[in-house]
Amino acid sequence: MARTRFVGDAGLTARMTLVMFLLGALFVGLIAILVSIFWTSSPGLAVLIGVVGLGIVWFQWYKSDTVAMKAMRAREVSREQAPELHDMIERLCALADMPKPRVGVADTDLPNAFATGRSPQRSVVVVTTGILRRLSAEELEGVLAHELSHVAHRDVLVMTAASSAGIVAGMLTRGSQYGAFFGGGRRDNNSGGLPVWLVVLVVSLVTYAVSFLLLKLLSRYRELSADRAGAYLTMKPQALASALQKITGEINQIPQRDLRQASAMNAFFFAPAIQGVSLRTLTSTHPTLEQRLEQLAKIQAELGRPTA
Repeated sequence: MARTRFVGDAGLTARMTLVMFLLGALFVGLIAILVSIFWTSSPGLAVLIGVVGLGIVWFQWYKSDTVAMKAMRAREVSREQAPELHDMIERLCALADMPKPRVGVADTDLPNAFATGRSPQRSVVVVTTGILRRLSAEELEGVLAHELSHVAHRDVLVMTAASSAGIVAGMLTRGSQYGAFFGGGRRDNNSGGLPVWLVVLVVSLVTYAVSFLLLKLLSRYRELSADRAGAYLTMKPQALASALQKITGEINQIPQRDLRQASAMNAFFFAPAIQGVSLRTLTSTHPTLEQRLEQLAKIQAELGRPTA
């Protein structure tokens, strides 16, 4: 974790280290298995798989901020374009003793915010026009403190890098299905005579499932950690709780089409773009609203301030 005035979280650090180790081993194992499958018959393809795998990891790390902003059609804004937003982020960064990130705005009615970037010096905090219209200054400050804590904790980088195994597995799953559809029935001598496409499909699905579960477990904890760190920094947990309730309620009014378009960013959003309670909420990247509000209420009581 970067040295800032955000409260430390040994649990988050331990989880990030464990997830990165396990997913790193999973990713290496996936590439090694695929290379061994294709090495005898197609060594060139085996080498290509290894190079592509490493390339995806590098691209995820190096271009994470650019990819996320393009996914949300966000633009970087200058102080002249958004003076109040810049001032608020500057105050929070001074309070936290951390470098000021770039500031972005996404033109969408979906009320949300996210932070991304490979380091505190290469990070960006993005808010939507929807959240700017709906939150008070105090509520927005709580959300921004939450997002800045993600940058300080470096969990954004871990989430981005750790998703590489899942991305590669997803690509291979599609590729193996494509091979099966067109009759790819070549047998693999190292897998008991099973078709190569079937071996690749099984390995890819297992890799994707494991990476999915590990990322969800880390993501839920990191959101609670960011709520806690942001609340202690501003000393206004009730403002963050109010923002959470308001945003969750407003998301339920957003058209499903808009929510589906933004769903790829759920792991990075302040609040998931999901309506109601369903199977998707059970596998959500975020803890439940009740869990987050309960934690903030405890912090409120600890600080000895009356609940708003």
